[in-house]
Amino acid sequence: MNYYSLNGKAPEVGLEEAVVRGIAPDKGLYFPEEIKPLPASFFENIEELSNNEIAFQAIHQFVDGVIPDADLKDIIADVLSFDFPVVELEENIATLELFHGPTMAFKDVGARFMARCLGYFSAQKETKEPVTVLVATSGDTGGAVARGFLNVDGVDVVILYPTGKVSDIQEKQLTTLGANIKALEVDGVFDDCQAMVKTAFLDEEITSKRKLTSANSINIARWLPQLFYFLFAYKQAKSKGKELVFSVPSGNFGNICAGMVAHKLGMPVKHFVAS
Repeated sequence: MNYYSLNGKAPEVGLEEAVVRGIAPDKGLYFPEEIKPLPASFFENIEELSNNEIAFQAIHQFVDGVIPDADLKDIIADVLSFDFPVVELEENIATLELFHGPTMAFKDVGARFMARCLGYFSAQKETKEPVTVLVATSGDTGGAVARGFLNVDGVDVVILYPTGKVSDIQEKQLTTLGANIKALEVDGVFDDCQAMVKTAFLDEEITSKRKLTSANSINIARWLPQLFYFLFAYKQAKSKGKELVFSVPSGNFGNICAGMVAHKLGMPVKHFVAS
């Protein structure tokens, strides 16, 4: 599977380069060249599959030929080590709870998957060239990334967060881990942090000395695994026999984009609502 830039002005690359680069040379986001629907039997019998089996079949085509099946299964087992329950609120309305991960953020799955992919890529190289994950956060992204990448060999993490704009718990998630995690407090707002990250990626003096990547939702390995959520929800809601409408809280649209990929894989859904 190759990945192309949505700006259409950069060469296609393989998964490893897409993940390590984070963003294409033409400043476009990387996207899969093809999304092949899963067999109809996958959705017909989805209740009989474990979450790990669902995730493996759903993500397999996107990593095929890069991460061996056995290693992919180990990564998924590590990433999906908590529950994703659908909880009914009232008739015809339910919520998919995504706060059962280690940092209570819905980004835990994506951050953990990306971290383990980078760890796998690093382990395959005879000469270790460390990758620096540079990320701006307003709270939940930084915590999920910090925990997900903690002690991953060959990866350093630098997190920029705005003074007074994250909760006390979130700040502790960012600043107390140590090891390969460094958090820098910025006198400003989130947009200032994000601007600093973008500037660093364009600074050849920095990029000539450090291999940089981002763990924000621009990275294919961060947002794509979030398609698991929608399949897990479908598995639990399928028995109700009703058409599904997903209402997704949206910022950069990474999560809802992952849901649309699940739909392209063949998951029945009536509508997506960006809320």
